[in-house]
Amino acid sequence: MKNATKLRILYLYQHLVQHTDAEHTLSTAELMKILKEEYSVKVSRNTISDDLAMLHDCGLHIEHYESTQNKYYYDGYIYELPELKILVDAISSSKFITQRKSDELIAKLLTLTNFQNAAKLRRHIYVAGRAKSDNENGYYIVDAINTAIDTKRKISFRYTDFDVTKQRYISNDGKPYTVSPYTLIWDGDYYYMRGFCDERQEMRNFRLDRIAEQPSVLNQIAVMPPEGYSPADYSKHVFRMYDADEPIIVQLYCHVSVMKYLIDNFGSDFDVETVDDEHFKASVGVCTSTTFYSWVFGFNGKIRIVGPQPIRESYKNMLSNAVNSI
Repeated sequence: MKNATKLRILYLYQHLVQHTDAEHTLSTAELMKILKEEYSVKVSRNTISDDLAMLHDCGLHIEHYESTQNKYYYDGYIYELPELKILVDAISSSKFITQRKSDELIAKLLTLTNFQNAAKLRRHIYVAGRAKSDNENGYYIVDAINTAIDTKRKISFRYTDFDVTKQRYISNDGKPYTVSPYTLIWDGDYYYMRGFCDERQEMRNFRLDRIAEQPSVLNQIAVMPPEGYSPADYSKHVFRMYDADEPIIVQLYCHVSVMKYLIDNFGSDFDVETVDDEHFKASVGVCTSTTFYSWVFGFNGKIRIVGPQPIRESYKNMLSNAVNSI
């Protein structure tokens, strides 16, 4: 066969990539048998040894263990198995990505390792019962927003909500929003866009899975973000991306058992003052909102707001409204 040599080397390389790694090796004799039985290619021991050496010398990551019977394997995978497991779990858990898109993405990730490792990953995928978006336009929405951010253009899109029958409908009286997008932020398993909304004349957050279809990138220059605007700082201060005022410093009186929860939400860069063996005061920068107040309430008195006074009053009013609604 005219191309027999080329095909033999391609088959050999393909099988090593798909089936081997440092824990799954193949000897020269095993590779000769595989080529014969699976690809109908007969080859001598010396020829296959020369082929393997050539693949190695070409930088194609074919390695071997030297012993009485050399063992060969592919060592060029970009991701290690634990790294792929993290990526697969993140995609499976993401509420922004639909189940169909999750399955497609995971299938592509599994091609980045050999068949044995791919089988291990499949056995450890748990997705039952997880709430997933039904918006199949997610990829196109992200692409349009990124294009607008890169070109500093406004976008126009329709936003959705749900009625009491769980049916999606177009909010804002069916009218589109015009927004200057600044950044995309992942928070609480959802993807958000933050930008300046022309209709509201203020900065707002929009959940991407609530955007009805691919936004239109307009031929209008975007409104520039305020001086000093930092997406990283904003995402650290805001709670679950609910729209709120700009961050302010809030003083909290806390039991020592809740320190880990403050660090989870605010990082470790906040002021702390020890009160006694069981309590401390913390000064945190936060966008106050009902979401923040609900978070404080969830600790059943182990976190108390001690200042500023207007924030205390807002929290008390929220609690009073909740009690009165019972």
